[in-house]
Amino acid sequence: MKKTVLFIICFIMIYMETNAMQPTLSEKEERIVEISSFTSAGNQEQLAVSLNKALNNKMTINEINEILIQSYAYCGFPKSLNAITTFINVIKERKSKGIKDIQGEMPKELTSKDDRDKIGEKTREKLSGRKTVAEWQTFAPGIEQYLKEHLFADIFARGILNHQERELATVSFLAVSAGAEPQLKAHINMAKNTGLSDEKLNYAVRYAQFITSYNMGVFNRGAENTVYAKYFTGKSYLEPLAKSWYGVSASNVVFEPSCRNNWHIHHKGGQILLVTGGNGWYQEWNKPARKLKAGDVVEIPAGIKHWHGASKDSFFAHIAIAVPPKMVSKFDAAPVKNTTEWLEPVSDSEYSKLK
Repeated sequence: MKKTVLFIICFIMIYMETNAMQPTLSEKEERIVEISSFTSAGNQEQLAVSLNKALNNKMTINEINEILIQSYAYCGFPKSLNAITTFINVIKERKSKGIKDIQGEMPKELTSKDDRDKIGEKTREKLSGRKTVAEWQTFAPGIEQYLKEHLFADIFARGILNHQERELATVSFLAVSAGAEPQLKAHINMAKNTGLSDEKLNYAVRYAQFITSYNMGVFNRGAENTVYAKYFTGKSYLEPLAKSWYGVSASNVVFEPSCRNNWHIHHKGGQILLVTGGNGWYQEWNKPARKLKAGDVVEIPAGIKHWHGASKDSFFAHIAIAVPPKMVSKFDAAPVKNTTEWLEPVSDSEYSKLK
């Protein structure tokens, strides 16, 4: 089995490509989360993929620019400038292919006649739902001035993106920023005050963390797994990576939080799971459940009753490799194929006991 795992890992290295995930957010909201989180993470390769998707979805150049400009307030100038450079290169490449993108409306600029302190204070109070009172305001009055006059006045007054979209971007910046938990909590509350629901915000945070974590954006999410939906509790996605490649087939499977498949048995051949991201569970019949995280490998022999799926509060993704009884060549007339016997669901009461 160890030789087979090494064989499969070599195969996966050849088939790596890029991705995104999750339609509880609208298409535009999903793009905002992706662009913001990859900017904050400094992942230029995946950012370029998301920028192309956003432009293909008819987001304007100026809408995207506003996300990248705003990012410097939360991620710093270096990451903001790197992201803008990536965006410039994406646009150049698209132009070279004859693709015409939409510039969009122009930003509004405050003038010297505008009271930035008053405008910023009003915007912050509107988002916070209250007047901000904190020790740092008097201890370091300069930062208070910059927050009000520049972030909540100059940047938020530019328009193009509304306050809800700007707060969604901010939540996404902070969700993948180590040590920014207090600020993330504060901006989640601000985002709620713009009308975003708890469900959407929780989903956005998990999604941002999911796609920027170890190996998360590497494989295509694929389409909603409607073919096997009757064997799953919750929503999943399936992307075939290789069909019967020397007797081995492989697929990327993505589970939304709390999603899991039914108890099932693989006959004739076994299965290997390579966990690429998120947190999940694997359990064999009459055995304790095993927690799974990115980098874990699960070897499932033929004939073993088992299930696997996401934890309650995390997305989960793994590569599922069907391993035949023996490695075969493409010249074999009729290689032996695995079969799966689907059984009863994992009940809510069983699943809720997992800690």
